[in-house]
This record gives sequence, C-alpha cells and structure tokens, in this order.
Amino acid sequence: MSRIGKKPVVIPKGVTVTQNGQNLKIKGPKGELEYTVHRNIAIEIKDNEITVKRPDDTKENKSLHGLSRALIQNMIDGVTNAYQKTLDIVGVGYRAELKGKNLLLNIGYSHPIYFIPPEGITLQTPVQTQIIVSGIDKQLVGMIASKIRSIRKPEPYKGKGIKYSDEQIKRKAGKTAGK
Repeated sequence: MSRIGKKPVVIPKGVTVTQNGQNLKIKGPKGELEYTVHRNIAIEIKDNEITVKRPDDTKENKSLHGLSRALIQNMIDGVTNAYQKTLDIVGVGYRAELKGKNLLLNIGYSHPIYFIPPEGITLQTPVQTQIIVSGIDKQLVGMIASKIRSIRKPEPYKGKGIKYSDEQIKRKAGKTAGK
C-alpha cells in the first residue's frame, strides 16, 4: 500500500471540508479551494481526518492514491498558511517594481516587460532585486514563479537573470579559461 496515501490528512481548527460526491471544497482563514477527486479514489471524512482509499492495486490506482492525498494535504496547508516563492534578480541595472498589482520588469531588454498575475496570486517587491510570489494554491504559485523566471533565465557565465532564491547556478569558465 502507498506510504503517502495511507496516512490520514488531519483537518486543523478553522478549516472546513465539505464533500459533494467526488468534489471537495476546503475553506480556511486564507481562502477557499476546490478539488475534484478521480472517480477511482474514495474519500472519507471522519473525526477531523480525511482518509483516501483505492479500490484495488492496479498501477493507475496506486499512483492516484498518493497523488490525491498529497493534493488534499497541500490544499489544507495552503488555506491555513499561504505558499510563497522568492525570486532574485541578478544583473547591473536589472530591477522589478509593482505598478498596482502588475509587475514591471527592466531586465536588459530594449523594452520593459509587464507581468499581470492571475486571480489568487499576490506579488511583492520588498527590494528592487527581489520578487515574492504568494498565494494559497501551491501549483499556481510554482507555475507563476516559473513563468516569471522564464522571462530571463540565469545565464551560466555571469549568472545574470531571474533565479529562485535557493537556486545554485552552475558557472562556466569563459573562452580564455579553456586555453
């Protein structure tokens, strides 16, 4: 049996979980999220715990078992404590600033780049060279941080670009170092 899937998900105080067929609605202090569970997976809510069960041991059901439990746990964590990713901007003259809710990036292109975040995502720039992406949906926070990073990925020679704050960039030696 799946090690992750068989663990029950504990529902903390202040979080309400309602089930309507295969639809789960999780509401907490930070917001509300919805998830439609796969038809092969059964969800049981008892005594402030959610248990995820599968009908048999086929490969698909085994993988869905752990996945469903992990997604439900991430949703509960998100509505209690929001997720956040920090991006650093490296480069001379590279900077970011907020114009309302939109992000204005000056990162070495001939034109400034405006990034408009979707609903549920908040952007912050405490320093001109740092961007904080936060929200209650873990997948959406990661995707938006990845999109912002893809605007100017860090290059391996000088390390200029947008990188995650905990990312290590493998540096290459230039042309003259090879001789």
